[in-house]
Amino acid sequence: MKEGSLDAPVRHNVLWQEEEFYDEEKLDEELRRVFDICHGCRRCFNLCDSFPKLFDLIDESDSGELDSVESADFKPIVDACTLCDMCFLTKCPYVPPHEFNLDFPHLMLRYRAIEFKKGEIGLTTKELTKTDRNGKLLGAVSPLANWASDTSNSLTRGALEMTTKVHREAALPKFHKNSFVSLTEKHKPDVNEDAPAFGRKAVIYATCFVNYNNPDIGNSALSVLALNGVDTQVAYPSCCGMPQLEHGNIEEVAAAAKKVAAELKTFIDEGRDIIALTPSCALMLKFEWPLIVPDDADVKALAASTYDIDEYVVDIAKKEGLTPGLKPLDGNVALHQACHSRAQNFGQKSAEMLNFIPDLSLNVIERCSGHGGSWGMMKDNFKTAIKVGKPAARQASKASPKYVVSGCPLAGEHILQGIDFLGNSDKRPKSANHPIEILAKAYNL
Repeated sequence: MKEGSLDAPVRHNVLWQEEEFYDEEKLDEELRRVFDICHGCRRCFNLCDSFPKLFDLIDESDSGELDSVESADFKPIVDACTLCDMCFLTKCPYVPPHEFNLDFPHLMLRYRAIEFKKGEIGLTTKELTKTDRNGKLLGAVSPLANWASDTSNSLTRGALEMTTKVHREAALPKFHKNSFVSLTEKHKPDVNEDAPAFGRKAVIYATCFVNYNNPDIGNSALSVLALNGVDTQVAYPSCCGMPQLEHGNIEEVAAAAKKVAAELKTFIDEGRDIIALTPSCALMLKFEWPLIVPDDADVKALAASTYDIDEYVVDIAKKEGLTPGLKPLDGNVALHQACHSRAQNFGQKSAEMLNFIPDLSLNVIERCSGHGGSWGMMKDNFKTAIKVGKPAARQASKASPKYVVSGCPLAGEHILQGIDFLGNSDKRPKSANHPIEILAKAYNL
């Protein structure tokens, strides 16, 4: 038996359709097996709040070991996991192919899937995960929705906290009347036929966040790709299902995977690359979906054809070369490497891409923002999310950046809030940016 492993991590399929997956006794056995190994290792003590909760629970038990801990006390550990995958990819020496076979995030997913099957996920939580419906409805009344959700609106945010359990101080995404998809139907930039990469064809998978909450990211991506000769179309069949995955609704994720993969297959057959604009969605298409619906040929083809937007631009730069014209920025950049970018295991593509900008002063932050998708917005989690993200916020604040940048838009805004909580509001920009927006700015697009 090896103490650790130097082999590349391997993930097993999520066996959510097997009866044993929902067997609570077997789940408890596996939780105790994994928790006992984690207790003896403790390399993940500073990653998120799950591991401190686990270690404190054991240390404060009668025996100081797992045998005197009640299984009912495991739930706070599960609830603190954001499925960021950092323990699996960056810390744990016992992930497959090691014989200990640890996959902490997917074990937490299994726990939540059992909770979901038992009807223990609240109605409000389920409704909040319906991003497509919510995006369309709130986009139609965007001025009112954005006014009501502003953190300065104490009246409405108090009511929102009571009804939805979203913390009144948590910054929430804004909604737009015109979705990214609808905007591209009216206008798209002309493709630069003189670009070194002219001849490439791609389709942008818009993602629910860009489509409803931040079309500027999509517009920047389209402009950069067009300038670099990429004939790009835009498609958005539906949300990738990450919000449902967070709460254990794996069946809904599988349905989304099959739907989106089937609709994007036409583009793949045309020879187009698939580009996701946010790292969480890229992670779902490339890695999570093939583990949830492993026998679906369309899902496999989609996974093999998908790029994160920053990854794609770097690929152009290395293979054909970028179109000339990048100019220095008017200030420095604090770049947060989003956890779901790191989880794709392709290196620091955001940093690589931004370093194409001449004379760039770049500060790279490789710490969790603490946000964790919708997790960090909730009343029970927001203060913990700020605490977990404090190291990232401190690093960003120390850089006094002109631009705070993250491939995860929610993480970027959360870091800004973290800077505010540090009392350093004078050392932060008004808003955060996606890396592709910064590249577009350097191109003067």
